[in-house]
Amino acid sequence: MDSDIPKLPKTGSSASSFDQDGADLADLGHEQAMTRKFSLWSMLALTFSVLGTWATLAQNLANGLSNGGPVSILWGLVLVLGCNVCVAVSLGELCSAMPTTLGQAYWISRLWPTPAGRFLSYMCAWINTFGWWALSASQLAFMTNFILGMRLLFDPAWEGASSGWVQFLLYLGLTFLMTVINLVACRHDKVLPFFNSMVGIMFCGLFFVVSLALLISVGVKSDLHFQPASFVFGTWINQTGWGDGVTWFTGLVQAAYALTAYDAAIHMIEEIPNPRTNVPKVIWLSVVCGAATGFIFVVVCLFSIQSVEGILNPITGLPFMDLLWTTVGLEGGCTLLALFIFNGFGQGTSIMTSASRLTWSFARDGGLPWSNYLSLVDETWKVPVRATWAQGIIIGLIGVLYMFANTVLDAILSVSTIALTISYAMPILLLLCMGRHTLPPGPFRLGRFGAAANWISVVYCAVTTIFFFFPTSPTPAPSDMNYAIAVFGIMLCVALGFWFFKGRYTYFLATDIEGRNPRPRRAASPTQSIKDGTGSK
Repeated sequence: MDSDIPKLPKTGSSASSFDQDGADLADLGHEQAMTRKFSLWSMLALTFSVLGTWATLAQNLANGLSNGGPVSILWGLVLVLGCNVCVAVSLGELCSAMPTTLGQAYWISRLWPTPAGRFLSYMCAWINTFGWWALSASQLAFMTNFILGMRLLFDPAWEGASSGWVQFLLYLGLTFLMTVINLVACRHDKVLPFFNSMVGIMFCGLFFVVSLALLISVGVKSDLHFQPASFVFGTWINQTGWGDGVTWFTGLVQAAYALTAYDAAIHMIEEIPNPRTNVPKVIWLSVVCGAATGFIFVVVCLFSIQSVEGILNPITGLPFMDLLWTTVGLEGGCTLLALFIFNGFGQGTSIMTSASRLTWSFARDGGLPWSNYLSLVDETWKVPVRATWAQGIIIGLIGVLYMFANTVLDAILSVSTIALTISYAMPILLLLCMGRHTLPPGPFRLGRFGAAANWISVVYCAVTTIFFFFPTSPTPAPSDMNYAIAVFGIMLCVALGFWFFKGRYTYFLATDIEGRNPRPRRAASPTQSIKDGTGSK
């Protein structure tokens, strides 16, 4: 089997470490196609930036304030942190046992090696992949809105910011730019990790700069004032029309959204040495670091608010932008926003990096149309060029909705969190159903705490998913409806259609559950090796 493993570059790790990583991947049914160029810290920088927790919470201040106010924003984040740590370590344990780029979908196929398990794995792969495409689109839409919102600071009457064709062209240009960066950055192994490290450092630095700018500006200007601590830590605001109980749960959605997408490291797992140990660390560390910075930053923002009404109804449409404008001032606020937007380019590129690896991995296992074409890793650029371009085209097409109805576009963007959350819950719930003893051993184990962490994860994912589908009020107007459930249903129909017409014939994983021969150039599956007595874990 060792002869089938390609020789790997040995920069930053011992030869034996790389050989073992390649052997582990071969045992799971795949060849090493990507170079292991990331370190623990550069991968943590990528995942931390993809979460973008403090920035996400800042831009959603208006939603958080109307859905429970500071109580929901801050203490909801603490609750969500505890639950997400359970999800993170549960995924980390699965990842440590079976470190492949397809992640959640692969784990399902191994835990339940039956035709039904293969179908469930396929659906999970589609849900996860669609979630990452939608997440990429949401970051691009966010960047589009911020760039156009900058103009509104100088000319509030400008109508171009709400023009569909202006939004679409800018969105399309950003999609093309970030796709090209992802293609050229892998030409040399040091470039992409360095790029993501710089994005992570800038994101941390910007956190401190913006926080200090808000505090200093409010503190030194005589016409500004800080909100009292009673407002920041104890005020409940319910402007939804729902009862307080429902509003509390809908308020949790904002924190859940800000702490989603830590599976970014999972889909980069074949590009980091010693993934069985390093990736679980990256997953839970990114959640903790994201929540810590998010909590501090939201406290700063809440103390610095001059008018709650102004935040709930911002002139630019973006509460964080109005907050900087009213505290730091027009020139200073625009400078910080320019840095914020510039760093957003890096975040968007990192999101599309992880998404492209998932797209490629799904194609590698025959799950996408034209999988043989899309699964190629270009020898010159050292990246799945075709899968990256295909992903860019799909994400770009989502922007066409700017020309029609923003409500549908918003629904697609919100589905990103729903899809990712469901993809987290599926393998964890299956692990509980099949029994934790079925999990192959790995260096990262939860031991006696595993069942509790798994159950908390499943309950949390179920509750937040349900409330993600709720409209903003009990009796919303058609323009205020939450169409996420319709978009998610269409996605499931598309996935089922591909399954019946092609996926059930082409979707193969390392476990040859239907007696088919494994794909050419693949090692024997770990399941078969164990049955034969020739394999070990």
